[in-house]
Amino acid sequence: MSVRELVVLGTASQVPTRHRNHNGYLLRWDGEGILFDPGEGTQRQMLRAGVAAHDLNRICVTHFHGDHSLGLAGVIQRVNLDRVTHPVTAHYPRSGQRFFDRLRYATAYRETVGITEAPVDADGPLARTGGYTLEARRLSHPVESYGYRLVEPDGRRMLPERLAAHGVRGPDVGRIQREGSLGGVSLEDVSEVRRGQRFAFVMDTRLCDGVYALAEGCDMLVIESTFLDEDERLAVEHGHLTAGQAARAARESGVRHLVLTHFSQRYTDPDQFERQARAAGYEGELTVAHDLLRVPLPKRR
Repeated sequence: MSVRELVVLGTASQVPTRHRNHNGYLLRWDGEGILFDPGEGTQRQMLRAGVAAHDLNRICVTHFHGDHSLGLAGVIQRVNLDRVTHPVTAHYPRSGQRFFDRLRYATAYRETVGITEAPVDADGPLARTGGYTLEARRLSHPVESYGYRLVEPDGRRMLPERLAAHGVRGPDVGRIQREGSLGGVSLEDVSEVRRGQRFAFVMDTRLCDGVYALAEGCDMLVIESTFLDEDERLAVEHGHLTAGQAARAARESGVRHLVLTHFSQRYTDPDQFERQARAAGYEGELTVAHDLLRVPLPKRR
């Protein structure tokens, strides 16, 4: 049975707190695991969340500030220690290659797994599999930063009433799905388009075109909301979003489930982020993330 869920490993911004680890997010997408922005302490958070090194197929780093990347060294060494048998690919801004190299080889260890390096230097597709296309978009932050987006190919949903009307039943249902037509009946006659799911991951950034391109039509958007709205000046100055800005972008982009995260240590009441997101007019499903939370992707439309 396929599983699609977000496992939140950490939700703090620059400074971790007693209750918030540095960033770390695992997206389970059917049989694959994509780890986003492993900050310091991610390996331990994986243990607490029941996530194994063998669960990882890709590592996606938005940018090379420490709270988004210092955990790379431990995660990569754990992948090698556990002798993960499948390929693991790392995506990160090409401009940060020297940082990736330092983290990958931060200490001595026995390298048993070949990590495939696939740096990002432009907007567009990064990888295509049978289950999704992974894309990147440039964001607006003091250092080069990219957000990531997964798009599942559209499929088709069989319609029982149309199948019955055309006399298609039993094994013939599978045949028409595979072959596209059967006895003069086309697949389009007995089905409708089933829109593929969309997921986006947006970290440190000001509002920019990249935010909207990533969020457009998403079933789930994981997005930073470092500041509350009253500190918008600080957000702009440091290249971040407020809760209201993140929620308005989600509302305007038709996001179904909004996950707010990456909170400044200056705030102690997480309910403030929800209140400001709702005040910005976002009416969809809303989660203010906390460490070790599991959030299932919405059911297909």
